Amino acid sequence: MAYLNAGAGAAREGKQAAAVTDAGAATSVVAAGANPTKAEYDALRTDYLALRTKVNALLAALRASGQIAP
Repeated sequence: MAYLNAGAGAAREGKQAAAVTDAGAATSVVAAGANPTKAEYDALRTDYLALRTKVNALLAALRASGQIAP
C-alpha cells in the first residue's frame, strides 16, 4: 500500500511485516467461587503473559518493517 512521504514529497511503497503466529487458546477458566484460587489466578496470569509476549512480537514486526516508528 503506497502512502505519501511528506518529507520526500513522493509515494513510497510499504513493506509487509514479518508473520507472527496466532495466540494460543486460553488456559484459564471462570472462577468457581467468589474468590479465585491460586491455580485460577496462575492460569490467568500465564494467559496474560502469553498475550503480552504476542503483542510485543507484533509490535517488533511492525517496527522492523518500518510501518510504525521505532
